[in-house]
Amino acid sequence: MLNRRAFFFAGSGALAGLTLSPSVFAAVPASAAKEVTPTAEKPILLNFNENSLGLAKSAQDAIHQQMATAFRYPDAVRSKLIADIGAHFGLKSENVTLGNGSSETIQAALESQFHKAAKAGQKVQVIAPDPTFGVAQAYTEAAGVPYVPVPLMDKTLQADVAALKAKAEAFDGLTVVYFCNPNNPTGVVSPATEFNAWVEEAAAKKANVFFLVDEAYGEYVEDPKFVSGIELVKKGLDNLIVSRTFSKLYALAGLRIGYGIGTAATAKAVDAFASIDNTNAMGAAAASATLADKTYLTLSLEATKLSKKIVTDAFDELGIEYLPSQANFIFHKTKKGVDYKAKMAEAHIMVGRAFPPYDDWNRLTLGTPGEMKAFVKVLKDFRKKGWI
Repeated sequence: MLNRRAFFFAGSGALAGLTLSPSVFAAVPASAAKEVTPTAEKPILLNFNENSLGLAKSAQDAIHQQMATAFRYPDAVRSKLIADIGAHFGLKSENVTLGNGSSETIQAALESQFHKAAKAGQKVQVIAPDPTFGVAQAYTEAAGVPYVPVPLMDKTLQADVAALKAKAEAFDGLTVVYFCNPNNPTGVVSPATEFNAWVEEAAAKKANVFFLVDEAYGEYVEDPKFVSGIELVKKGLDNLIVSRTFSKLYALAGLRIGYGIGTAATAKAVDAFASIDNTNAMGAAAASATLADKTYLTLSLEATKLSKKIVTDAFDELGIEYLPSQANFIFHKTKKGVDYKAKMAEAHIMVGRAFPPYDDWNRLTLGTPGEMKAFVKVLKDFRKKGWI
């Protein structure tokens, strides 16, 4: 049984970090804040953790400009993006490997480690919190490598770092730890005192463990207990790669731009398993433009915070349990016996699926504030009907 008082939220003061003054949201345009009306032709899409604000104007302009030379291979614009990402984190181009979305970086990192184990004649396994983002499991199983899911902690739904560590230590071979932080679908972060400390300890002991750290939602985190794995790369640790994406905060999901950050040697090893010219010219140009667009990135963050407050205020009012998300989605409780996803679809709102064994929970993407106002209206109607 989950301890609702220990961790879940039901009370107007619970999310103090998001009790923000109106001026904080001043940059959110009226067009994004205006309540929308979902229809069958234009449903509200709150199911894939996309950024409903749409592309930044700077990104659109960069795409239009880049189209004039789209008949050329993307070497120059791709190299510029790699340099821009490196500079953004105070690193060099040699620390960056690009992917066709972060999913390719995850795949390439796994394949590089499987190849390493095969060359050394070692067994290999992948371990990960469960549930989590499923791409690593899919690639692992396709490669015929054992995938070991480790259940989340009962009371908090946090990753059980101690249990993961025990699985790694008990294995006679190479262990790859896939670790999404904040985790998807929970939105919960693992503190640096637990996870990062394990990475550093493993590096010091030269343990046969490699960490694939997925920080797709890292830009949203406000919890000071979180410290990006990129800080470990800066310390020279070569037992990890950190994957990130332009699909979330940067709103470029359809352009498929992801990347990995590691030491020069680690990034090179991962890059060897990525496809050649895996970044299209328009996507790379849009990513560089958005990365430099501080006004848009501030707006993107503020819009997500406002959307989160709209939803959590409603959850608090209705007494619906939810997790303290550090991402652009919220994992919340639903009512047993009610097909919540189907009911929402009937109202022309698409919400995420359940993640077994948490079948009476739902992952809700935070769309624009206007979209979340429409969601809340439907949610309150569901309460009247006894569906939530």
